[in-house]
Amino acid sequence: MPITHRLIPPRMVIFARDIQNITGRSERTARLLLQRIRKAYGKKAGQFVSVEEFCRFTALPVKEVRSYLEH
Repeated sequence: MPITHRLIPPRMVIFARDIQNITGRSERTARLLLQRIRKAYGKKAGQFVSVEEFCRFTALPVKEVRSYLEH
């Protein structure tokens, strides 16, 4: 299979920059939201937040967020 036709699996984690782009909020607000999500799910500082955890916390549809992250 040529390199240009490799299938890339969907991303599992979400970053502050993604949250900024999705919500239109500032970087600081996006980082604070990630902190709140980590706290809600009992994660330690620096642990990844999955797309599904973000969507459950914010009540955004997973399908739409994944679609947004693919572009």
